[in-house]
Amino acid sequence: MPIKWSATKVNEAMDEVEHQISLSEAFLSEARAKASNARTIANLPGYIDDRLSRLIWEIERIERVKDAIKAVRSAIPEGAIEAKRERPRHGNQQALI
Repeated sequence: MPIKWSATKVNEAMDEVEHQISLSEAFLSEARAKASNARTIANLPGYIDDRLSRLIWEIERIERVKDAIKAVRSAIPEGAIEAKRERPRHGNQQALI
């Protein structure tokens, strides 16, 4: 059964999201390093260290974003992208459904 939404557009959107995430990784890595360095400040109270630790953990959650992108891609029905790409070669005739 053909789908009514564009699997290729969803896939292209995920390509764009992945690209933006890849651009941010260097900045997030630097932020993580700076936050880790802040944890080495002498006489740092525990409550500040806890918050810095939490900040580092939150920065590292970028992997969850990547997993979410994979989940979107895996939800696209198998063959839907290829079928959409094949359609223009066969003309723009509407299906008789």
